[in-house]
Amino acid sequence: MTTSSLDQTDPYDAIVKDLTYSYEGVFSPDSIASAVASARATLESVATVTTHLPVLVARQAKEQLMSAAQAEGHLSKSVPEILFVCVHNAGRSQMAAALAEHLSARRVHVRSAGSAPTNEINPTVVQVLQERGISLHTAYPKPLSDSVVRAADVIVTMGCGDACPIFPGKRYEDWDVRDPAGQPVDVVREIRDDIQARVTTLLREILDRP
Repeated sequence: MTTSSLDQTDPYDAIVKDLTYSYEGVFSPDSIASAVASARATLESVATVTTHLPVLVARQAKEQLMSAAQAEGHLSKSVPEILFVCVHNAGRSQMAAALAEHLSARRVHVRSAGSAPTNEINPTVVQVLQERGISLHTAYPKPLSDSVVRAADVIVTMGCGDACPIFPGKRYEDWDVRDPAGQPVDVVREIRDDIQARVTTLLREILDRP
């Protein structure tokens, strides 16, 4: 195969092929192709720069397939799963997820999502987390899905109202946290510290249980 023919390979076909191998015996090829198409449609609708879109589509499709596999009992969970949800998945839920992952020493698995995700993370949020040594350079706003909710053990909502579906057997919390959108950096630092205090309490409650 020539270099030019390699360059013309459809990256989305490659994503489907890789995920079909990874989830062989768990999901059908058609289900995997559908997950990739759904992730692509969702991210293309909000993307302003498409250079790295296939990479984001691959991550989003893999995340959706993994959460569906966990929710349906095909994959076991070795640690508790926490889902943080806000409207745009650009500020509060991103900070909460990043702080929980940073503070938990991998003793929990963390996801975040938005009921109406925007196309980029709030740059001030990125800045104030970087001040704590926490990078969001690989994070991006993600849509909320039933499979992500069903895979979670604890669902924390922040300002998204009734958008999050309710499933039995889950722990739900609603945090009254200010929205960092449009706020000066000093205020966003206060929001970060508020969220960190809440995350610390939540982790202590989850991880101290027998």
